[in-house]
Amino acid sequence: MIRLENISKRYVMGDVQVAALDGVSLEVDKGEFVVVLGPSGSGKTTLLNIIGALDVPTEGHVQINGGNMTLTNKVNRFKFRRETVSFIFQTFNLFPSLTALENVQFVLDMQPADKTKKEKRNGQANRARAIEVLTDVGLGERVNHFPHELSGGEQQRVAIARALATGNPVLLADEPTGELDFRTGIQILELLKRQAEAGKTVLVVTHNREISRIADRVIELSSGKIVSDGAPRGGKAEIADLQW
Repeated sequence: MIRLENISKRYVMGDVQVAALDGVSLEVDKGEFVVVLGPSGSGKTTLLNIIGALDVPTEGHVQINGGNMTLTNKVNRFKFRRETVSFIFQTFNLFPSLTALENVQFVLDMQPADKTKKEKRNGQANRARAIEVLTDVGLGERVNHFPHELSGGEQQRVAIARALATGNPVLLADEPTGELDFRTGIQILELLKRQAEAGKTVLVVTHNREISRIADRVIELSSGKIVSDGAPRGGKAEIADLQW
């Protein structure tokens, strides 16, 4: 599903070049639940943005779901993001003038005709789906609230519901539990795990090592390089065993 070959990403800051990623290669299979660990500045978010075609590498090749993202143009990258990847952004990226329900329904209304078939532009069906996923993340009673009327944790859950609604095969999550209390965080992790069990490829970027215990695989980054890649330390744990 995901293949990166010798990916580097460099930024020029005055007379200095900063390497956000340095020679990263990895493959992720369909249905894998992968946690990417690393401190701030290790390149985690840059890696996620390149996989999701929000950014392009300075060097290397990116192949997602059979498509070569390295050579494609901006229009095709947009189409790829719409049809293949769903994002859970650390900064939420909600539309402030839309309610929670409208924020989620918007992405469904934007899906191409061959994605939702008969439900394309069926506002009633899309509305029902939006309510369903908002209820799944515990916001069934808050669907008609605007972002400014929601707490940070509730806004995060709207962003998660929006990503889950599309059903795209790749789900990328940047610190999805960062603004949530423990109980809600566990609920969200259970939802993400179910996505992988249903065959979606899920990558979670986090600095919280405890979350990595439930992953199929843990990739650790430091200074833009992969320093370890394998099963969780001490073996895979159940969600009920997590504490933070």
